[in-house]
Amino acid sequence: MLSGIGISPGIVLAKAKVKKEHNIEIIRESIKDINAEIDRFHEAIECSKKQIKEVRDKTLAEIGEKEARIFDAHELILEDVTFTDQVINKIKDCLINSESAIKEVSNNFIAIFNNMDDAYMKEKASDIKDVSERVIYNLLGIEQCDFNSMTEEVIVVSKDLTPSDTASFNKDKVLGFITEFGGKTSHTAILARTLEIPAVTGINDLLQKIEDDDFLIIDGNSGQVIVNPDNEVIKEYEKKKSEYEKQLLVYKKYKDKKTISKDGINVELVANIGMPSDIKGVLNNGAEGIGLFRTEFLFMDRDRLPTEEEQFQAYKEVVQKMGDKPVVIRTIDIGGDKEVPYLCLPAEMNPFLGYRAIRMCLDRQDMFRTQLRALLRASNYGNLKIMFPMISNIDEIQEAKKILEEIRVDLRNNGILFNENIEIGMMIEIPSAAIMSDIFAKEVDFFSIGSNDLIQYTVAVDRGNDKIASLYDEFNPAVLRLINTIIENAHNEGIWVGMCGEAASNTELIPILLAMGLDEFSMNASSLLQARYLISQLSVNDIKQELPQILQMQKGKQIQKYISKITNIRK
Repeated sequence: MLSGIGISPGIVLAKAKVKKEHNIEIIRESIKDINAEIDRFHEAIECSKKQIKEVRDKTLAEIGEKEARIFDAHELILEDVTFTDQVINKIKDCLINSESAIKEVSNNFIAIFNNMDDAYMKEKASDIKDVSERVIYNLLGIEQCDFNSMTEEVIVVSKDLTPSDTASFNKDKVLGFITEFGGKTSHTAILARTLEIPAVTGINDLLQKIEDDDFLIIDGNSGQVIVNPDNEVIKEYEKKKSEYEKQLLVYKKYKDKKTISKDGINVELVANIGMPSDIKGVLNNGAEGIGLFRTEFLFMDRDRLPTEEEQFQAYKEVVQKMGDKPVVIRTIDIGGDKEVPYLCLPAEMNPFLGYRAIRMCLDRQDMFRTQLRALLRASNYGNLKIMFPMISNIDEIQEAKKILEEIRVDLRNNGILFNENIEIGMMIEIPSAAIMSDIFAKEVDFFSIGSNDLIQYTVAVDRGNDKIASLYDEFNPAVLRLINTIIENAHNEGIWVGMCGEAASNTELIPILLAMGLDEFSMNASSLLQARYLISQLSVNDIKQELPQILQMQKGKQIQKYISKITNIRK
């Protein structure tokens, strides 16, 4: 048995189809005719654009608009003069062939993005790798693997898969895939989950362990892969597959139901989104609203700030599609490790503790005021709420509210309609804000706990550092005590509390959060139905009686084991 990381759930059994690696050695060759070489580069770019458009159109027709936008980003890379001019200058200045120039330039960009702590920015490295390899293949006349022409049911095995590879799968024949490299937040993983293809990644030396036509079982839930199992194991997993598929049908029955516990406690189950096109998946999974709209995605993959009108149209589209359901929109959380070239932000040694989010917005008020105007205007079209991120002290929230009020007055004086009773909230993701939450609760209408950063800052652990990743623990007693304090302080002032970090969808942690009184759980749309089903099986008041004992425990593993025991939740 091989152990990896499940990045797309489900169980599948089929023969292996190994994607052979092209061991291309790019030789740095001198050229004499610069213009001819640049023409050759441009021809490869145009050919690559045509191929990407074909992949995008196929993705749009067979998968969806959101997934097709991945390839819009690929086209933008080929049209980005920052990238293409560097390649051309490299050809001119070094008198080298296009393949070498592309490889050197793309490697520089990939290194920059890989060194960032933000998962979204790391994915840019994958996009650049995908695009640059396509251009190099076209220069060399190498055909890429055709996953669309599979004639039998297979599980694809590869060192890595690009989004282009995954989007070109014949969904009737490619039943799942296994890779050595990748992650849960990668575009490839997102496509796999959308296609409902089980997938596992993170298995070292994969191509030395699996050969063509080996019979495989992959479990995308646990991350397990079994190579050439015997008949008894095959029967066992066929049964597990059947049970899992029946459980999915049970989850689907909860799509249009309220989120109510076994003993009648009602909470809101809402979704996190990054762009307007995400709404389709949100509604298909029965979300009761949007708990986090990450607006920074509107500011990326472009060469200038989005205008007020562009932002207004995006926010308006989301609130209108959600009807009367709440939509919490976070003001821009960018800076530090999230590189936006046109903002000319300084490089930082400690980006997560640096010039970002509300800190940058209060400094760059031109950008902040434009966004707030667009948000207020959009509030006239639905149930929009504004949320400020990265608040660490009382001055920041008061200054943000003051600026918002000035914009309200201006809109009012100009006869521009907006919701006069719009709710204003703040994220609590910094320990100082958690400790002072009794004070902050007097300033806002709601809190949203950003558990990812709150955990990271509380236990001083960089999630991207493999050496200490085990210390990043959602069950850490200090973290749970802070969360409990936040909720108590909020409720004492009569305001509601949500959570929009990964912890909100952790099925083992949900019972504790319910017992603490968390009002809103915000998560990826694909996790909603399982969470709603789980909550319907829990008696909140029973768990609440155990809460004092849980909060006195000294170790995260002890808490995790205890809550699993009293709720019968299996890992």
